[in-house]
Amino acid sequence: MHLVPTDDPTDAAGNVYAAIFSGTTSVWALIFYILLAIALWKVFTKAGYPGFLAIIPIVNLVFLVKVAGMSGWFSLLYLIPIVNIIFSIVVAVKVGKNFGKGGVFSFFLLWLFSFIGYFIIGFGSAQYRRA
Repeated sequence: MHLVPTDDPTDAAGNVYAAIFSGTTSVWALIFYILLAIALWKVFTKAGYPGFLAIIPIVNLVFLVKVAGMSGWFSLLYLIPIVNIIFSIVVAVKVGKNFGKGGVFSFFLLWLFSFIGYFIIGFGSAQYRRA
């Protein structure tokens, strides 16, 4: 028996590897989403919005844009490729600014490692002040 997956669809080992890694990836994605929802719950509560909105997948983006101080309609920019990356950086910087954090904190901890930054804002001493 060989341990290297092949492209042969009849290869049992390749199918086992695909099943194992797809399940593992799904579990990690679910864990990441739950942690992010917990962090955003606290951020939304500090900003004066109901915390349960952090659980709903599309709605949490709309209200995150509102926490950034922009209209919720701007969240439609997340649907445009390339623009969504730039817009998510802008939202992260504005959210950080509204919580009294600088641009470097916002870029690295609210955009690049978002679950860590939102935990720091949500459970830390940062106060929401809309600019």
